[in-house]
Amino acid sequence: MTHIEIHRPGPRAWATLIVCESKMVIRDTAGLLIPLGLPLLILVMNGLNTTGQAPEVFERYVMPLVLTIVIATVGVVNMPSFLAYYRRLKILRRLAVTPANPAMVLAAQMIVGLAQCLVGIVIGVTVAVTLFGAGLPANLGTAIAVLGLATLAMFAVGALVAAVAPTGNAAVAIGLTLFFALGATGGMFGSTENLPSGLATVGEALPFGAAVQAIGDAWTGAPTDPAHLIALAIAFVVSALGAVALFRWD
Repeated sequence: MTHIEIHRPGPRAWATLIVCESKMVIRDTAGLLIPLGLPLLILVMNGLNTTGQAPEVFERYVMPLVLTIVIATVGVVNMPSFLAYYRRLKILRRLAVTPANPAMVLAAQMIVGLAQCLVGIVIGVTVAVTLFGAGLPANLGTAIAVLGLATLAMFAVGALVAAVAPTGNAAVAIGLTLFFALGATGGMFGSTENLPSGLATVGEALPFGAAVQAIGDAWTGAPTDPAHLIALAIAFVVSALGAVALFRWD
């Protein structure tokens, strides 16, 4: 019996793919600047408005909002547009007949997206600490864990968007609609205290609002509400399962 040797992509192939995906993201000026520039603008505007107030106000409300916007714009808006664009151009189908499985593109895009989130978070925290006197998280380990869970949830939602969007433009449209809908109920346009109580409750059960609340608790050292963590976990599991069931490579 003849054995056919299958050559699987090695570290060099992975590195090349990640570099290529990074170049694609960098060339997309709007997709690169919005996740970094929009949160930074919101941070500075809110920082100027809270000048003279206790740093805890900034840390409890502004920092969680800014960090959530970073991960939401990358995960829900940017990443799905690239994947839908690749599928539209039949790139994923062509990769299916090569050792470079299409799933590698998905993984590489997520790695690049995570790197972009990390850059945005570092910039936001640095500006907040140096310009507005914000402190680092009171519970650093908890804050990192919550940010990680929130990022997983946002990327899973983005994967679901990529699964159902027929084109890159459709992915952007769906992603932006979801981003603003989640943000509006999660405190992006003002305190959730100004929303009707029912809508505010729903907003906290959705990934954006749950992330803002959980990150704020971790940053200020307050006990983390398990309901927010459960909401993020449910968003991740449901969205991930939906993406796996609906995603098409061509």
